[in-house]
Amino acid sequence: MDIRLQAIVLAGALALSAVGASAAEGEAPLAITSQDPTLKWGPCPPIFPAGCEIAVLHGDPAKPNADIFLRVRGGQRLPAHTHTSAERMILVTGELRVKYKGAPTATLTPGMYAFGPAGLAHDAECRRGPACTLFIAFEGPVDAVAYPGKLD
Repeated sequence: MDIRLQAIVLAGALALSAVGASAAEGEAPLAITSQDPTLKWGPCPPIFPAGCEIAVLHGDPAKPNADIFLRVRGGQRLPAHTHTSAERMILVTGELRVKYKGAPTATLTPGMYAFGPAGLAHDAECRRGPACTLFIAFEGPVDAVAYPGKLD
């Protein structure tokens, strides 16, 4: 990804993480890329396939207003699921197809923003090729609940 696009994505991520939150005393500013070797990647919620990873960027994922990177391999699919929180997303790397129940399929490319309402079922697939890294700002705690129905 070229440095200008990284800067745009980072600026968007920082702006999104600041929405609705006041600065806590002692809280430090943060600027980081998805390739930073100091990021601590861990597994996604168990409803997602092995190889899906998340890195917490800011906040506590068990509390409101956490920001994360989510990374999946090229060709990997995330099954239909919901979140109790709305999610605000910017694709950082890869190409990600996202389908929300009742909405047309969208294909995200690096730098694109997407919004997912709380409780709305959706699935996603990282197109073959480079891994997909998605910045997500959650309004509520980070969760993923399997959705047993069809999206359309």
